[in-house]
Amino acid sequence: MPRNTNWTREELIVAYNLYCKLPFGRLHNRNPEIISLASLIGRTPSALAWKLSNFARLDPSLQNRGISGATHGSRRDKEIWDEFAHDWERLSFESEELLAQMKGKPIERATNIDISDLPPGMEREAIVRTRVNQGFFRSTILAAYNSKCCITDLAIPELLNASHIVPWAIDPKNRVNPQNGLCLNAIHDRAFDRGLLTITPDYRVKLSPSLKAIQDDEAIENLLFRYDGCEIALPDKFLPDVRFIEYHNQYVFRE
Repeated sequence: MPRNTNWTREELIVAYNLYCKLPFGRLHNRNPEIISLASLIGRTPSALAWKLSNFARLDPSLQNRGISGATHGSRRDKEIWDEFAHDWERLSFESEELLAQMKGKPIERATNIDISDLPPGMEREAIVRTRVNQGFFRSTILAAYNSKCCITDLAIPELLNASHIVPWAIDPKNRVNPQNGLCLNAIHDRAFDRGLLTITPDYRVKLSPSLKAIQDDEAIENLLFRYDGCEIALPDKFLPDVRFIEYHNQYVFRE
């Protein structure tokens, strides 16, 4: 039965997990995902939706747009927000693990990851953790950008990638940090990864001079040149950190 006791740390962690995965416009008590999680933790959908709005009030990206979220929140909400921000890698997996336990499923089933190709032992556990966190990162990035490419507005999820600004291998601490992510279609994701384009600190597309040297190519014109200098669509949540963008400008982009 729904109750009115104080929220536990476990409840707050899985609530924040859902906050990350939902577009801002879907933080309401009629959302089936909110209804489902509310049932798992013994809360009403309205109580859970209000808690997600409490998290929204802490989000600088929303504050910059003049959206305040719920007007009242607890100290524990801020503690959970800060705990995730300090260690996305650990908290993302912990929240997914808690959700799996609540559902009574192994984490690989609860998160729909394929483990058929994995070796046994500790290596298997490490790969499962990585794949779970990759899935969390993708869900969070697509939710933040409303499942649209931030350059082209393409809205086919199967053609969208959660692109790391600082590459996955370079900065383990920020692998799951959504402020280190962009939602890009497959072509622009590859170009971004290879340094053929970057995003400037004022959130505009910048093409590499190596591309600009190519003349009279209609495909490149339509896919890339037309977006040079254009402002990207900013996310509702988790605005890309300028520090990560500056890293990409300096170390990945081909000047």
